[in-house]
Order: sequence, then C-alpha cells, then structure tokens
Amino acid sequence: MSTNQIPNILIVDDVSANLVILSEMVKSAGYVPRPVTSVKNALEAIAKKMPQLILLDITMPEISGFELCSMLKGDVKTREIPIIFISALDSVEDRVKGFKLGAVDYISKPFEKEEVTLRLNTHLKIYKMQQELESYNKRLYKMVNSQIQKVAEEQNNIFYAVAGVLELRYKNDEGHLGMLGSNCRLLAMSLQFSPKFDKEITSSFIDTIAVASQLHDIGSFAIRDNIMLKEGPLTPEEWDIVKTHTEIGAKYLEKIYKYSGNNDLIGMAVDIARYHHENWDGTGYPCGLKGEEIPLAARVMAIVDVYDALNRDRCYRKAYSNEESLKIMQSETGKRFDPGMMEIFNKIQKQMRLR
Repeated sequence: MSTNQIPNILIVDDVSANLVILSEMVKSAGYVPRPVTSVKNALEAIAKKMPQLILLDITMPEISGFELCSMLKGDVKTREIPIIFISALDSVEDRVKGFKLGAVDYISKPFEKEEVTLRLNTHLKIYKMQQELESYNKRLYKMVNSQIQKVAEEQNNIFYAVAGVLELRYKNDEGHLGMLGSNCRLLAMSLQFSPKFDKEITSSFIDTIAVASQLHDIGSFAIRDNIMLKEGPLTPEEWDIVKTHTEIGAKYLEKIYKYSGNNDLIGMAVDIARYHHENWDGTGYPCGLKGEEIPLAARVMAIVDVYDALNRDRCYRKAYSNEESLKIMQSETGKRFDPGMMEIFNKIQKQMRLR
C-alpha cells in the first residue's frame, strides 16, 4: 500500500508530550500521524489534505475542541470525518456534550496503546465502510437514474409517434404538434416567474407539458373524417359529435394511466385532453368547469391551442393575421382564458413559433 493510500490521522493537542505519544501509537497501528498544536493549524492541515480520522483534545487555547468539532460537523466537506475526543476530563457531561456535537468516541488520558489502537481500527473500518456504501449508493443512483431516463425517453418517443399519426390524419405540417409542445413549454416557463403561478409550475411540469400537450386531440381519432375534415360550418348535431373528442381522448389515456403506475406524463395528458376546451367563465365543455377548477396544464394548452388555430388555415376558413388573432384572444380574456396567464402570454407571444 502506497503512502497516499494509508489512512492519515490528524492529532490536535496543545501539549507536545501528548502529540509525541499519540503519534507513536498511530504509527505503530500502521497509520500516518499528522500532529498539530492548535485549531488554526488543524484547519490548515485539513484544507491541505483531508484526514480519515481526527484525535481532538477538548481543552485547547483560544478555540476549544468542542468548538472545532462543531465547526467541522457544520461543514459538508468535513462533517463525515470521525472525531475522537482525547482529554484528561472524564465527566459524564463532557462525554455527552462531545457525542451530541457528533464525536464518535472518547479516550481518556493517560493513553493506553491497546485501547487507542482498538478505537482507531474500529472507527477507521466503520468510516471506510461508510465511504464504500456512499460510493455504491452514488453508482446505484446513477444507474437507476439512467434507466429511468431511458424509460422516459422511450415513453416520449411513443407519444411523439402517436402525435405524428395525428398530424398525418389531419394533414398538418410535419412537426406541428411538436411546435405546440414547444409553445406550451415557453408559456409554462414564463408563468414560472410570476408569483401567481411559481408555486405550481415546476421544472418537471414544464418538461411534462411539452410532451403531454401534443396528445390534446387524441380523441379525434374516433371522429369520422367527413365531420372532422368538413369544409364549411358544422351542423349542431355534428358539433356535438366533435365535442366528444375530449372525453374519448381522456378515457383512452386513462386506460394507459391505470397500468402505468400513475405516470405523471400520462396523468397530465389526461387532464389536457379532457379539459382544454373548458372556459375560464364556466361556459366550456365537457364539464363546464370554471376558473381554477380547470387544471393548470389545460389552461396553458387552451391559450396555445387557440392562438395556433387562429393563425393557421383551416378546412373551413383562411388563417387570421397575427394582429387579428391577438385581438380576438384579448376579447376572450376572462371569458375563455385565464386572465393571469393572458397577462404573461401578451408579454411573450412574439417568441412563440407559428410555423
């Protein structure tokens, strides 16, 4: 074993004779002693090279061993280093105080070589096991996180594939639904900076809505083409059929959600599919929800979806200009759309993609 691999033990004691005795005991036990006579020197030694264990005298000039122990345990870099107090003081109060501060053991003066060696071996072995366990946990976390990420990517790819089929059916531009997802992400990110929404919108919410929003009209699969692609106004009966796409899509996604371990992505997709046609004033469908009864993700989707629809050619009309679209949306603020969200939308709509 090289010198760098041999555990080094910091010995802190203002009495030189004690340092000599303990250094010899540490060396005899097979470890590298690093004796210092003050807390200042101890901190400098720790900054230079991290010890595997510290033998610390309680009664020190200027700064006591108790104070140094408290400092080390309060620092994330040094809090795991085992500390053994060494002292001529042997009261129960001193021992209890030391353990409360985070020390792992207590050795009374005068020192017995066998006792010191035993304590060093025991606590260094425990420390090594803790370090190995921590390293193992980090590797395990990295491996599990990698698998979770892989599953999430595969799941997202399935969603993207379904969205691609939707685009083909309705002859949308390739990547149109991906653009809607990007716009939902942009609006959600902007809402995160508003005190009205910052507690609800997390980084996970933003990532999730970028994917889940692309399945908002998945229920349209069940609506006949002669209705969904009709050129011209729908009859009241046909309009009632179109409206069913919200519940159809939500129920389809709920079946997946049931067997997915309550996956957050699918859960949000359910909310968006069912509620993205609800109106802020309660006049929407399918449930007539009002205000904040409407799930947050569905409120975001409603704004992005309508803005996109107004700026795009439909089978029954030509696209509005961007100015006309914004004017229409402003007239619907507080009626169809969440006014708090519209306030943010107005500030960032120029950054939204339309093609």
